[in-house]
Amino acid sequence: MSSASLGAARLVARRTAATVVGTSAAFAASLTLYSKTDGGLGFGREVKFWHDVGPVVFDYWWNLHDSSPKVRLGAVRSSSSEGGTEGGDEGAAVGTRVESREKIDIANELHDRNAPKIFHSMVSLGGLYIKLGQVLSVTAIPVPEQYRVLFRTLQSDVPNSCDYESVIRPTLERELGVASLDEIFERIDEAPCGAASIGQAHRAVLKSTGEEVIVKVQYPDAGWKIPADVRCVGDFLSVCVFFGVVDEESSKSSYDEFARQFLSELDYERERENLTSVHRSSLDPSAPYLRRGVVVPRAHDELCTERVVTMTYLPGPKIEEEARRGLATLGVDPGVGMRAVVMKTREGMTGNDEWNNRPSSHPRKRALLRRLVSVDAVLSIVRFARRIVLWSTVVAVSCVRAAPSLLVPDDWREWADERESAAVKAERWGWTREAVSALFDVHGYQILNQGLFNSDPHPGNILIVQDEKDLSKRPKIGLSEYSEIPYYHFAIVDYGQVKRIDTHERLRVAKLILSIANKEPDDVVADHFRNMGIKTRTDSTRFLAEFGRLMFGHFETKHLDHDWHRELHREDRVLYFPNELSMVYRTALLLRGLAMSLQFNPSVGEEWRHHAQETIKFYEAEPH
Repeated sequence: MSSASLGAARLVARRTAATVVGTSAAFAASLTLYSKTDGGLGFGREVKFWHDVGPVVFDYWWNLHDSSPKVRLGAVRSSSSEGGTEGGDEGAAVGTRVESREKIDIANELHDRNAPKIFHSMVSLGGLYIKLGQVLSVTAIPVPEQYRVLFRTLQSDVPNSCDYESVIRPTLERELGVASLDEIFERIDEAPCGAASIGQAHRAVLKSTGEEVIVKVQYPDAGWKIPADVRCVGDFLSVCVFFGVVDEESSKSSYDEFARQFLSELDYERERENLTSVHRSSLDPSAPYLRRGVVVPRAHDELCTERVVTMTYLPGPKIEEEARRGLATLGVDPGVGMRAVVMKTREGMTGNDEWNNRPSSHPRKRALLRRLVSVDAVLSIVRFARRIVLWSTVVAVSCVRAAPSLLVPDDWREWADERESAAVKAERWGWTREAVSALFDVHGYQILNQGLFNSDPHPGNILIVQDEKDLSKRPKIGLSEYSEIPYYHFAIVDYGQVKRIDTHERLRVAKLILSIANKEPDDVVADHFRNMGIKTRTDSTRFLAEFGRLMFGHFETKHLDHDWHRELHREDRVLYFPNELSMVYRTALLLRGLAMSLQFNPSVGEEWRHHAQETIKFYEAEPH
């Protein structure tokens, strides 16, 4: 090669190298700058989500899904081994059941292995995933118990809060337009009294009036975190659609409503307006609030901004904490989910060996026992046992107290002291059934009468409001407006997720509710469901009727059976679920989940019957 050619090659190489280095540097600089923006931070959060969730999804697919090579190979081997055996239909049936039990065992192993991974990922990500875990911990639909147990801790023990001095105080001063919070508050607690998915709350005392208030402040990074989380959920749904777990059209409509609702939580101005509207309606003597002992705090408009909501303070614990203490006092394990309670009690009544290990013997007897041992029967047994424990304890304590001191050992007297306190707490817990009924009553009124309702009444959002100076007074229900604030009445806190439905939508919901409450035939329930706008693949009347009763009827033992759900969805599948009904259903689901955790099994339709009747009577009596 000539010297001229060599020089030209070197020049080209230097220019190429300079271009590559320059382009790389520019790209790296742009990437660095982008990573500091909300979009870049959100993308990094999505990467973290899939880094944690991706291996878990693959683990379930590889070990359970029909398209997995491992599952396919196992099916081939199983069919080959069965081909060489004798026994006809009976042997095939037993083989199918054995395979089903093997799948259940594999699924349980997967749940044991992956539940802690998912839980720790949700806690580390915080934000929307905390709220998702709270909802899944109380939902009545089947959720593996390994997940549910971990998610329950998110109702009260949420490791998700920002530092007061470096984050919360500067945010409050900036939002409220003051140089120091001392200008407004006589005192503000640095430790949050509640931490939610997008903000946290602090107890404070107003300098001007001495009134105690709750100050809810939005995290500075919530503006990009929540949208990123919503996108992740959308991507996860796309994966579910790809594997055929959910239908594309129905999942899209559900996701659209989900995204709207959670993104709306960022709008604290809207939340203040919702709180004010509900507070005003609660003062109406004809509304159920005053009659049922339900209170709603008042928003302090002058101390509310786009990222701060200040409201009246109501003292008391969360209903979940109080209920768990009451259940533990009575010897009921509060960590056991409803599915485990029902299954364990049912097996004890029917005989575990016959129920599980002899699938071919006495099928009619097993079917009869399965129908008779209902959820209501199980809960009746639990409640009866609870009353026996309570009164036995009261009698024993009274006997120890009445006996002469010389005849009673010191350890007996210590035992009586401990149990006397427990008996008082247990008696105080006895009002919870009325409280649950009051919560249903108020939400039914909000939905069917007002058309403005809180769609997020999970146990962390409900407080038992009571007079701190006189704990002997009967507790009330407080619908306070911030989730996860301790109270002492019954309060529903957090109106960030509020749904509005118009009069025509209310009328259609009322007719569906009433048909289920009155136990109407399948065709009547299905027609009211169709009038709501639901679309299914085959428009099956039985499917629509069963689905409606599952949503708003009594919870039945069959609803805990995965096979029942699979059979129902083989018959038909939802293609479109009306948006106005989805949040009504979510509200009902959370309230029923709370009731079930307290050992009650109400029918949503029956609880809302009178509100549905009033709505139908009012809107059909005169044109609107």
